[in-house]
Amino acid sequence: MDKLKLIESEFIKKEITQFNVGDTVKVLVKIPEGPDKVRLHPFEGIVITKQGRGIAKSFTVRKVSYGEGIERVFQLYSPSIERIELIRSGKVKRAKLYYLREKVGKAATKIESKEETK
Repeated sequence: MDKLKLIESEFIKKEITQFNVGDTVKVLVKIPEGPDKVRLHPFEGIVITKQGRGIAKSFTVRKVSYGEGIERVFQLYSPSIERIELIRSGKVKRAKLYYLREKVGKAATKIESKEETK
């Protein structure tokens, strides 16, 4: 086995919720508040892209807050991520949802869910 893959395999063992582009997720991020204090800060939005492979996987989450679009890129296997909760599953036909950047209001957050179409 490749030495790089052997090292990566230790970090990839972290249990991750399966999600895809178009899903609404809540990412709970650890924020240090002092030398021994940590609080969890939620960031809830739509996954607009997933990229990378192995330990370098990352995903971008977009939310609209007070009329302003906010995007945040997370490293999937980062130790600062406590957990990822799947809020709603979305049905999309594209791998990258960059077109949501031009949308405003409800159009920016409304993605058909897989359950609604059945």
